[in-house]
Amino acid sequence: MAPRLTLISPDFTRLWFGQAVSSIGDMVFSTTLMLWVATVLAKDESWAPAAVSGVLVAGGTAVLVVGPIAGVFVDRWDKRRTMLGTEVLRGGLVALLAVISFLPADALPAGVWLTLVYGTVLLLHAAARFFAPARFTIIADLVTGDADRARAAGITQATSQTALIVGPPLAAPLFFTLGVQWAMLFNALSYLVSYVAIASVRAAPAAEAPVDGSGPPKASGHRSGVLREFVAGLRFFGRSKFLVALLVFAVIGQFGVGALNTLNIFFTTENLGMSAKLFGYVGMAIGVGGIVGALCAGRVVQWIGARRTTWVSLLVSGALLVAYSRQTGFVGGIVLLVLFTVPLTVLNTAMAPLLLSAASAEYRGRVVAVFQPMTQLAAMVAAALSGWLAGTVLRDFDGSVAGIRFGPIDTIIAVAGLCILLSGFYARGALPATEAEDGGPAGGPVGEKAADEKAAPPASAVRTPAPPRRGSTE
Repeated sequence: MAPRLTLISPDFTRLWFGQAVSSIGDMVFSTTLMLWVATVLAKDESWAPAAVSGVLVAGGTAVLVVGPIAGVFVDRWDKRRTMLGTEVLRGGLVALLAVISFLPADALPAGVWLTLVYGTVLLLHAAARFFAPARFTIIADLVTGDADRARAAGITQATSQTALIVGPPLAAPLFFTLGVQWAMLFNALSYLVSYVAIASVRAAPAAEAPVDGSGPPKASGHRSGVLREFVAGLRFFGRSKFLVALLVFAVIGQFGVGALNTLNIFFTTENLGMSAKLFGYVGMAIGVGGIVGALCAGRVVQWIGARRTTWVSLLVSGALLVAYSRQTGFVGGIVLLVLFTVPLTVLNTAMAPLLLSAASAEYRGRVVAVFQPMTQLAAMVAAALSGWLAGTVLRDFDGSVAGIRFGPIDTIIAVAGLCILLSGFYARGALPATEAEDGGPAGGPVGEKAADEKAAPPASAVRTPAPPRRGSTE
């Protein structure tokens, strides 16, 4: 009988512990960078907002540029060594920036400081593009069966949401009392803890490559070119109707959530009448909803199945976002925001066993590398488009339908909810409803079979690593 403190398995527990510590360290680090740039490096400057946004742009650029090709190398390399190497690189980068930050702020021009910050963030996110698919693949080897994989995804989601709640409040006191250097060193230490945890994991051997020619050569003694393997991954993805369908509704849904991310600060202050000082409660509400959804997701998947959970979660969250757009009070808005986040997090969790079943072991890195940049791009486009609409085309919009008044912000958020609803209806038609189609023998992965049948009607499903969700991460 497994010890009470074991989550699914001892190896997964160690992997989870490393992720938990590292996630809190990352949240402390990212919040610290924002505070440092805004209150020190760009203090009282008119370009301070642009300087802060540069941190986000640097991270997004790494996802879009490095993400697609990283999957090729992750599929080639030993996954555990890849994770260990990225933790060494990330820890070293953060430690180096921490050492440099001991210099007085006026020792270097602001442009040099910002270049160091942006460069560090870019490299950290680039390394994360290798870490994330490698970790995803190791979990596929450690955890089998839809129910346990959904539990693993739920635990991961809950951990990320908890870090979101714990990290920022911890960062501010560290920054203002001890200084930026110690907050950075805290993050560097978290990478060391993660390294030790990963080093203690003994991942199961990966499944053998298919023998029908659909996978990379495994005994030829040489590797094909990076570009050729990248194209092979795209072909594998494109020939799987199921993978394409999942990507389509993930992108549609991301347009909905991206608009909410961009405009929620204006909606809460203008439509809900909330003071900007209370905006922190919005993040807390989303975090609470995320934790509840993550903890419930495993049981929901076990109850109605991963595929049905996916499209039902989209429909419910879309309807709740439309309802949220009609709120005019603080309490009602916060309650609906919590409720909206619950099915969205259940969705993230439910899709984990689907992706693990659909992508054979030798293509998992490239499958993840397709989803992450595409959903990241959708989020960036949604943010730009919603901000542009709210500030120009719909700036003075004031209409009514059946006596219900609509303004610019709530209209865009309502349309965002309809986008998520649309993705849910699309998923309902694209995803088979019967659990018999979810795979082979109970508890066993069916990735290899899926690779052989990738041109046929979908017989397995997929989890997008970045489905419609609030913000992201790795």
